[in-house]
Amino acid sequence: MTILKGTSTFLGAQEQSGCLGAQHFRVTMTNRLDDECNLLRTLRRSDRIFDLICHSCDPELSLQRRLRREFSEGVVRAAMTLAELRLKAVSKFTRADRMWFDRSGLEQATAEPVARHKAKRFQGRVWDFCTGIGSDAVALAGRGEVIGVDVNSAACLRAKWNAEVYGVQSNLQLVCADVERMVVKNGLVHVDPDRRAGGQRRSVRLEDYVPRLDALRQIMQECSGGAVKLSPASNFAGKFTDVEIELVSLRGECKEATIWFGELAASGVWRATVLPSGESLAGDPLETIADFAPLDRYIFDPDPAIVRAGLLDLLAERLGLHRLDAAEEYLTSPRRVDSPFVRRFEVLAELPNNQREIRRFFRQSDFGQVEIKCRHIPIQPDAVRRKLPLSGDKPVVLIFARVDGKARAVVCRRTPLIAE
Repeated sequence: MTILKGTSTFLGAQEQSGCLGAQHFRVTMTNRLDDECNLLRTLRRSDRIFDLICHSCDPELSLQRRLRREFSEGVVRAAMTLAELRLKAVSKFTRADRMWFDRSGLEQATAEPVARHKAKRFQGRVWDFCTGIGSDAVALAGRGEVIGVDVNSAACLRAKWNAEVYGVQSNLQLVCADVERMVVKNGLVHVDPDRRAGGQRRSVRLEDYVPRLDALRQIMQECSGGAVKLSPASNFAGKFTDVEIELVSLRGECKEATIWFGELAASGVWRATVLPSGESLAGDPLETIADFAPLDRYIFDPDPAIVRAGLLDLLAERLGLHRLDAAEEYLTSPRRVDSPFVRRFEVLAELPNNQREIRRFFRQSDFGQVEIKCRHIPIQPDAVRRKLPLSGDKPVVLIFARVDGKARAVVCRRTPLIAE
């Protein structure tokens, strides 16, 4: 695998300050990235340091002093940081202990199951714009040829080594270039915009992303099809036309909004997909209106991908469930319904949202552990929990929800799904 040096730019907003200022900024950034790449190569040749870190029982400061007797301060600092990031990455990647990360790269990286799910739609050569540490590029390279593009040369280096960790390096080429200055006609593309452009705090506004919103639209027009990865909290609604919007959750947490376009999209469709099961629900959020009903034997907490995709009413209709209130996402039914799109609880009691009444009920019970859930009713779970008399040993769930316009406290217990 080769890293191809393309037309790079680091100007951004600095271009507006004049040619000399922009040139100085470009040179400074290039030097910084060259230094970072050199440090990474040195660290890769010093892989024994990770064994020393892994098997050490010393306090951190003592360990650092011991490591500096053999390695430079820069290598020790980089190794300690990478070792920490590899531990954090275990929840995202099956081979995290050998991968290469930086902090922002790990935070923005697509979790391995999500990346593999997306990669299934792609066939043939794919351009991966804003490759970062290479999580999506690696998944795509497991299925075919990929050209990864990132303006950050250190990111390209990490992506190259991560491809080697997964054994797909022969399918991945890397270009160090600005994607806004590249033109790809009639190809398939995956884009993961930078949500922390310029080192700023993470943004949920597409207008703050890099590539810019107009550049994303241009890419979508020029390419035959592909996907744009966005934060599920971002303001993507109404920003694109003739697209399919897929919300993806992993183990009950909504991870990504994928904007499918061109030949890879089912135009006008909203989709919710839950992983690891891979179950998917698709439709038009405006075509279905669910029925309402009083709280029954079971209460269901829908997966956040369903809620964010606006498919709650469609799910309720498909499963034969009812909504409790127009301003509430919890569903109810007298039947025991199994679905990967919901978590089910058996109702033990329905109480008014009154702390005195709730404490009286708990005082007469044998509960010892309480899980508190709510979506829209303003409560402070820790404050509520501290005031509850928990003298027993049984677990219980306390859900605060609106039922027919009134705030209620629902005492219930988890009933695992058959699939669980």
